Parts: sequence; structure tokens; C-alpha cells
Amino acid sequence: MSRLDFTPYRRSTVGFDRLFDMLESQARANSGDNYPPFNIARNGEDTYRITLAIAGFRPQDIEITAQANLLTVQGRKREDADGGAEMLHIGIANRGFERRFELADYVRVDNAALADGLLVIDLVREIPEAMKPKKIAVNGSTTLSAVPTEESSSDSSEADAA
Repeated sequence: MSRLDFTPYRRSTVGFDRLFDMLESQARANSGDNYPPFNIARNGEDTYRITLAIAGFRPQDIEITAQANLLTVQGRKREDADGGAEMLHIGIANRGFERRFELADYVRVDNAALADGLLVIDLVREIPEAMKPKKIAVNGSTTLSAVPTEESSSDSSEADAA
């Protein structure tokens, strides 16, 4: 098992203890269990999608919990999955699982859907207005204005060109 050593970074940074602790705990927790397999995709600047392959699970077998900065997906094993038939070979996993995802600040679950054996969880990062960068006027002017993002600045330049 490889161990991550963040000591050099801990010496030269202040306030990042939570980040380093999270990375170290994730390395320990995910060292051997790869079930169920999953993908994480970035669909836009502030939108993400987690896709878990959970063939054989029904929506009522899945529990998704989002609290603070942690998303937990749990699957409960069904006892009567075979309908009373004598199983000659079991190749489809029907074991319970728990998968945890650490979420960044201001990331929330937007939607979850199960179709064709894939559980798709859409995430959105919504930064509150109070946390967005603001321009501060110099010499006593009290008006504050939000700093335009790349999208809004390109929209305004296109409007100016028209």
C-alpha cells in the first residue's frame, strides 16, 4: 500500500489541513474496494455527473445521502433476487455497497436517476452571491459590482459588436 506524504506541503501552507487529511483518508479508504465501478465527468464549468454501474439494483434498493461535503450512495442486497430458482452460476453482483464522494464547498446534488443499470447523479456548484468576487471602488464610492465571469464578459462583447 502506498502512502501519500504531504509533509512538505503542510510545512509551507496554512489552513489546508482539512484538504490534506481528506486526501490521506481517501487513499486509505479506497485502497481495495472497486465495487461498484463509477465514472466522474465534468459537463460544464459548474456541473458534474457521477455514473455508477449498479446492474440488478432497483430504485428502492438505493439510498443517496448528501450532507455537508459528503455524498454517500448505499445499495442494499436483495434477499429474493432469483425468484426461487436454483442458481447454476451467479455472475451479476448483488452485494451491498457503500460509496462515498467528498464534495467541494457549494456543490449540491441536482438530480439522481436509475436507468439501464446505471445510476446517474448530477451535481451543481452554486457559489452564493456573498462569496463571489466583487470590485471595490476606490476613494469612497460606495457602489460595489460583481466581477463579470468569462461567460458574461464574452456575451457583452458580442452584444457590443452587434
